[in-house]
This record gives sequence, C-alpha cells and structure tokens, in this order.
Amino acid sequence: MTSTSPACEDWPDWLRLTNSPGVSGRQLRQLLQAFGGPTQVFAASEAARAQCVGDAAAAALSQPSADAPLRRARTEHWLAHPAPGVSHRLWTLGDADYPSAFLQLSDPPLMLYVQGQAQKLEGPALAVVGSRNPTAQGRENALAFADNLAASGICIVSGLALGIDAAAHEGALRGAQHTMATVAVVGTGLDRVYPKANQALAQAIALQGCLISEYPLGAAPMAAHFPQRNRLIAALGQGCLVVEAALSSGSLITANQALELGREVFAIPGSIHSPQSRGCHALIRQGAKLVESAQDVWDELRAPGCWRAQTESPIEPSAPEDTADPVLKALGWEPCGLDQLQARCGWDTATLQAHLLALELAHQISRLSGGRFQRQRLA
Repeated sequence: MTSTSPACEDWPDWLRLTNSPGVSGRQLRQLLQAFGGPTQVFAASEAARAQCVGDAAAAALSQPSADAPLRRARTEHWLAHPAPGVSHRLWTLGDADYPSAFLQLSDPPLMLYVQGQAQKLEGPALAVVGSRNPTAQGRENALAFADNLAASGICIVSGLALGIDAAAHEGALRGAQHTMATVAVVGTGLDRVYPKANQALAQAIALQGCLISEYPLGAAPMAAHFPQRNRLIAALGQGCLVVEAALSSGSLITANQALELGREVFAIPGSIHSPQSRGCHALIRQGAKLVESAQDVWDELRAPGCWRAQTESPIEPSAPEDTADPVLKALGWEPCGLDQLQARCGWDTATLQAHLLALELAHQISRLSGGRFQRQRLA
C-alpha cells in the first residue's frame, strides 16, 4: 500500500474475512498463515479450509453474512468522504503502515480503521490512562503531563473516554509541536463518537493525530469492546502512565497489559484518602515508577530529541504552604469535607460556606462529590 492509497486493493476480502460470523480471530490467523491472504482463503476449497480450522468455521466462510453488501457499501462511502484535512484509511495486517507495535500482541487486529493524519505510527509514544471520574487535581495532572510531553515530541495515546482520557488528549493538542500529537484508540466504529460529549475533541484529534478502531463502521459501544481495545493502547506506547485509578479500574488492566509487553509503567501518587489514588498506589507497590513531573517520564523513556516542556506542573502546586488564606491553609492539598474543614479552622458554617464559594469562583478550589473540597493548582 502506498502512502496515498486509503486501502489495499483486496480490502473487500479483508472486510469479509474479519466480519465472518462463527470464525474466531485465532482461526482467521490460522487461515492466513496457511493460505497467505484473504483472497487465497476464499479461493481455497471448503475441505482445505476445514483441515485448518474445522468443518464449522470452514463452512461459515463459504457464505457471506447477510449484511456483507451493506457493510461494503458503508466502508466504500467512508473511505471516499473524509472531512477536510482528514484522511480515512484501512490498514491490514500485511500493510507497510500497519503499526509494528501491534505485531507483538498474541491477537493483533487483522484490519484497522484509521481516521486523521496519513502517517505511520512509529514515533515515541506514551499511553495515558485513568479514571472516568477524576478529581480536579487528577484532571489537571493529566492535562499538564500530556501538554509537556507533547511539546517535546511524544505522541499521547489514550481511549477518548471521559475524565483522564479526554484530559490527556486535550493536553496533547495544547502542547502539540508535531503532526501526530495524539492517538485515540476507540471501542466503536469510526463513524460514531462515544461518548457523544467528546465529539468536538474527536474532530480535533483527527486534525492533529488520528483515531483508530479495529471495529467495523456502525459498531456500537459494547461493554466487551473497551477491555479489548485497551491492549492496543498499551501496545502503542513505549510506556503507560496511570494518572488516577480505583483498585477495580480498567486502567489497571491496561497497565498490566503494558507490563506484559515489556513497557514501562508510571503512576502518579495521590492522597491516601482518595479512592482514585489507590490503584496508582497499588501499582507503585508492585514496582511501577512513581513520577512527580512530566520530565520524570521523559527521562525514563529516553525519548529522542530534547526536553522542551512548557510550564512544568508537578503533582502539587509550588505555592507556599503558609498561605495567607486560613481556609486554604486548613484545607491543605487533600480532599476535605465541610465538617472536617470546619473543625480545622473553627469558622461557623455560614461564614465558611460563603468563603468556600468565593474560593470556588476564584478557581482556587474545586467542589468534589460527597460534599468535599480540594485545592486547585494555581496557573
């Protein structure tokens, strides 16, 4: 496939092969290994295929699925009608542009849908993952780390989910110094955006990076898709940074997948009282590298080029602890409830609530779930 072609000539056969009901990915790879390509698979006799994958799978390949014509027409239209400044492409397992990182997986996707910049994904990259419901400080950390790393030439890879994923993509776009600033690996077909709240973000990513999916056009956001797509996020990055994660978080699955692939795993520590920090602390206990700044990640990755960070943002602000505001001083840097804060500073409820509202309007604190408050990093 040339760099100007949106798809290889035999893409309809790849499309039919990858959407054959009743045939597993393992069986499809066995067929490709035996016959060489999808066209050869379909040209082979059913008996020859059965020797490779059994009678049921061999028979399933003999008849296209009922929706095959619609799927082909939809894909043809998608390839021919990208948005201005954006390309739509198909990468198959044998293409020159197929990401070599995916070949390290035991189950590499046979075909990928790519929307965005027509560029091979082989440069330095970092996976950034975390909670869909981060603290205000967690979101700031994801933004700042991605901003600084993108400014120094590292592509930020994440999953376009709400929370840390979205913040990482936004930070990468803000700090972008190169075309491939960020890659979103999604769990739906590329003709839809999930969640819908990230529609504008997805469009921005396509202009300064790309979106990738192994799922066909029209594929809905099924629950099983997202753990599956996480292995691609882990594979694309030279390392994986976990910003915030609960102990049962899918982000920990991604981190473990990264470890299995021999990638570095980084974790940002947080408050011992925050459930969103417990996953990161567990990773650190298991050997993940504790990082306090984006340069900590850069130094470990030994990325080519030079460190060109913007305003470096540590995990906690550098403002002095002896702040003149007694409520900020009493609040500290960890989430704190109203009753606990009132006990620390001794103010009556009405006065304290009014002061907290003023601090919130001044963007010095954020209101969290459960009636808690947290200080914000000052710009």
